Parts: sequence; C-alpha cells; structure tokens
Amino acid sequence: MSDKNRKKTSRKDRHNMVDRVAQDRNETEDYSMKNEMENGQEPQENGEKPRCTAIILAAGSGSRMQSAVAKQFLPLKEKPLIWYALHAVEESRIIDDCILVTAEQDIPYVREEIVQKYHFTKVNIITSGGAERYLSVGRALQLIADGRLKVPNEHGYVFIHDGARPFLTEKILEDTYAAAVQYQACVAAVQSKDTVKISDGEGFALSTPDRRTVWNIQTPQVFETSLILQAYERLKNRLPRMQEQGIQVTDDASVVELFTETRVKLVEASYQNIKITTPEDMKTAEAFLED
Repeated sequence: MSDKNRKKTSRKDRHNMVDRVAQDRNETEDYSMKNEMENGQEPQENGEKPRCTAIILAAGSGSRMQSAVAKQFLPLKEKPLIWYALHAVEESRIIDDCILVTAEQDIPYVREEIVQKYHFTKVNIITSGGAERYLSVGRALQLIADGRLKVPNEHGYVFIHDGARPFLTEKILEDTYAAAVQYQACVAAVQSKDTVKISDGEGFALSTPDRRTVWNIQTPQVFETSLILQAYERLKNRLPRMQEQGIQVTDDASVVELFTETRVKLVEASYQNIKITTPEDMKTAEAFLED
C-alpha cells in the first residue's frame, strides 16, 4: 500500500492509543487499536489486530559450544534450548503463527522431538536454513511472500528471533509490537554497560564513542511485513555486488537500514535476553532460571 493511501491520525492521538494499550494489557481488544498509529497498518475492518508471524532461527551449529550437538538442542534445565523461545511464542497473545528454520538434516528431529512432542501448535512451517543468517531469514520470508502460511500475512508484522535466546518474554513481544506498529521497524536492545572502542583494524584503539549512544542489539527484530519483504528482495538483487565490496549483513535491521528509508527504533529490552553462544553462556542461563 502506498503511503499516500494510508489513513493518518494525529501524533497526539497515536500516542494516546499507545498509552491506552499499555495501561491494560489484560484486554484482548487493546492490541487491535495499535494499528492506527503513524506509519502503521490501516485499521482492520473486523477490529482484529494485524497478523503477527514469528520466524525462529535454529539452524546454527555447536562449534563455539564445543559440542557435537547443535546448540539449539542442548539441554537447559531438562528442556532443549530451542524450547524456551518456542514456548514464549506459543503462549504469546501477540504471535499468531511461526516459521521454524533449522538445518535440513535436523528437520525430522525438530518435527518429532520438538514441535510434536511439546505441542507447539503455532509452528506452521519447518524449513531449512542457509549458510548465513540472512539466507535463513530470506528463505522464511519467501514462504510468507508466497502465501505458504495457513493464514496469509500480507499486511501484518514479522518477528525475527534467535532460537538461541531463551529468555524472550511477553513484555518484550508487547513492547516491540507497539514500536513496530508506530515506527514500522524496531529491534530489542539494551544500552551498553561497557566502554566501547573502535579499532583501526590492527588492534589499536581508533576512537571511543559516547557510551550513551551505544546499544547492544538483540532479537526479536520486528517489521511491517511489506517492509521487510521489500528490503530482503532488494538485498537479494544486490547481494553479488555487496559481496564484492565486502559489505556484511549481520542482522535484519541492517537490511532495512541499507535498502529502505525507514528508521529502526531501538526498544529497551532486558539484559537477561542473552544469546547462548559459549559454554559460559549456558551457565549464565542456568543461573537465570534458578532465580
């Protein structure tokens, strides 16, 4: 839909709508009102909220975990690591359905020992990932573009989340959803606790950015469906040239930043929303669960 055809409300009205939603999260109709905000979707005629699809990425290896088992299947307090993100999605009132991306050889195991065993009914599709993160996301987005979900998501939102982040909460989903409706694109993030140095490439400090402006980016990263589909389509078309120039894509927000004029809103999340990458991270996660 073109911008000129979008229904507009005043900035004051939009913020009032956000406030009303935040005041009472127990009312199911709260979520249907957010889609009238700036740069968001047109209100649904039936009063329902826009469709929200989660893409859960679980195609990584266990190399940095020093494990022969892919990290997303390692046990964390008697549940496989991937269980936690899928459980948050399954229980969420924000998320309607899910595409689970895993390694091709793991699809039968994931279907039987994860999705079916734990009754994750929101998982519509299990698909294979690519060699790089952005390729895995691209494959999942193509399924959405092709209308492969049971209920199409043409005018809703896409939540892209790392399956190795087990501490996804409903509050993070609510907050990123509200921001995505208002700004079209957002990412979960936390302000850096540490001083950050920019390197000159030879191991020497080149500059020190103001720590107040430095954020550590997490997931979920949330976008209007049409926006993220357009951004990834442009990435696909320009990828060969980008690879020649050494331009790297490390997250989905950077794709939106590179190929659209939409600014990505940073949404304060949680320092517990860590990504499990090393054995030390697993110990930290176990400690969080014991609290």
